Amino acid sequence: MYFVLLAGIFHLPYFPAAQGIQVHDESTKIAGQLSLQSNLGNIPGRKIISLNGKWQAIIDPADFGIGSWAAIWKDQQPKGKTDFFEYSFEGGTVLDVPGDFNSQMPELNFYESTVWYKKKFSYKKDVQEKLFIHFAGVNYIADVFLNNEKIGSHEGGFTAFQFELTGKVKEGENSIIVRVNNQRVKDGIPSLGFDWFNYGGITREVNLVATPLSYIEDYFFQLKKGSNNEVEGWVQLGGLNKSQSINIRVPEAKINFKTTTGNNGRAAFSFPVKLNLWTPENPTLYPVKFASETDSIIELIGFRNITVKGTEILLNNKPVFLKGISFHEEIPQRKGRAYTEADALQLLTWTKELGCNFVRLAHYPQNEYIVRMADKIGLMVWEEIPVYQGIDFGNAVMQNKMNSMLTEMVNRDKNRCGIIIWSMSNETSPGKARNTAIINMAAFTRTIDPTRLIASAFNRVNYSGNTVAIEDTLSKYLDVLSVNEYLGWYKAWPSGPADVVWKSAFNKPLIMSEFGGEALYGHHGPADTASSWSEEYQEQLYKDQVAMLKNIPFLRGTCPWILVDFRSPRRLHPTLQDGQSGMWNRKGLLSDKGYKKKAWYIMEAYYRSQ
Repeated sequence: MYFVLLAGIFHLPYFPAAQGIQVHDESTKIAGQLSLQSNLGNIPGRKIISLNGKWQAIIDPADFGIGSWAAIWKDQQPKGKTDFFEYSFEGGTVLDVPGDFNSQMPELNFYESTVWYKKKFSYKKDVQEKLFIHFAGVNYIADVFLNNEKIGSHEGGFTAFQFELTGKVKEGENSIIVRVNNQRVKDGIPSLGFDWFNYGGITREVNLVATPLSYIEDYFFQLKKGSNNEVEGWVQLGGLNKSQSINIRVPEAKINFKTTTGNNGRAAFSFPVKLNLWTPENPTLYPVKFASETDSIIELIGFRNITVKGTEILLNNKPVFLKGISFHEEIPQRKGRAYTEADALQLLTWTKELGCNFVRLAHYPQNEYIVRMADKIGLMVWEEIPVYQGIDFGNAVMQNKMNSMLTEMVNRDKNRCGIIIWSMSNETSPGKARNTAIINMAAFTRTIDPTRLIASAFNRVNYSGNTVAIEDTLSKYLDVLSVNEYLGWYKAWPSGPADVVWKSAFNKPLIMSEFGGEALYGHHGPADTASSWSEEYQEQLYKDQVAMLKNIPFLRGTCPWILVDFRSPRRLHPTLQDGQSGMWNRKGLLSDKGYKKKAWYIMEAYYRSQ
């Protein structure tokens, strides 16, 4: 057997990939109709040519190169003695891809604007294959040019996108140029005021992906909602000759299923199975082979179902308590984005050492190494799009942007069994526009994946005496309740922690999705004074939280904030948050060097007792 996490079998309708959201600036005038993104699933399982490595770069703080006069995307070279251009990729900056640009050059530490990237590659044309370029993540705006022709744009720093290059690549040497801009914008997702570091650049892997002319575009293969012994799913073919026979084989489970796609290339299926179900204690994964007449692909997939019944969360029809932690996609020791398999191992090893069976990926889809490794080592996952404080829900274009990001998130991870929750937002203010938008998002997500749980983390609850009431009407449209509460830090305890009474207007399970407080590792002081920022105060705060949590009858998961200290430009204390070094949110149970604070041991003991 293989070890990995599973996402309950969901009957996903086939949905086209979202089009890259267009940026309304000078760049949109360059090329007319841009390519739609393709909808390739399981990139790691395909024939790929890596474009990772050293890329030439031009730093463009005024975003000058997008205009018609400079036109950096044209990569113009002097042709005569009187010709010259005031830019050049040659002899200049070189950046590593994947990787954020902020951590690669001291001068770019707090940089938020445009960087141009260039990479040359050789290609031997094959008339029997299609070719795509796949970006696992670029923050935030990406304009992509092949041989000086724009092939597409994308908005969003944490979801993958791709464009078809078939018929556009040349025999021999080709050039890819990418304009990357990480400037915060009001109508962006996230918006202006997010509480994490705005790492920019081509932060995740870049690959050329080759397929046959008729290829397996995507598929879904999971347990039917609420069932432990029936799978349900679909296969979608792309390219030519879309009507073909399909074979799905899982040798270890003695599955050999055959079907046929229609003229639209789609085949839906459902059939009984006998499988070892995935759990955190036994994270079984099966090699699954999908084969058409012209293509084949293998992926490790786990099988489990996740449901709610009243205030219980059920994994494979058995109650489960989510022992969680949140973390950012950041390696604090190097002050940079996490992007490698080794980075994923570091973050998830810490998580398992704490005693967790659950992780909340804050506050955006993180790199695919993290999600796939969580499957393998037995961690359930909460994944969300960065609809965060300050989002203008009244802006007419925002719903399309949010739906596009949801589509891209589900597209990539729909076969990851470890993901049990899709989250629509974090800490948004109640109101008609917000309610309408998130209700629509929840409904939209259920149409593309009806099997996982839907959540949205709130920080607005009603305090009255020693009673805390969950009353947000949006909860009616969600599967689980989730509250970010900072009693003992941002809000004083209304009474003794063990005397705090939580009430809910909804018969649903509660995940305490955030709680905690800040402490500088190695800094000691009184345990009863928040302004001490001492390890002792944070330790006592966690003792108080545990005393309160034990008395919430409908609590079914906890997720303290946060695993490890992380960078944030909103944190300005000159010594305790170390402004000169980079500004740190000190709520971590681990320091920015990975050292355990006293509060770590309180949470570890609580989880070991569950």
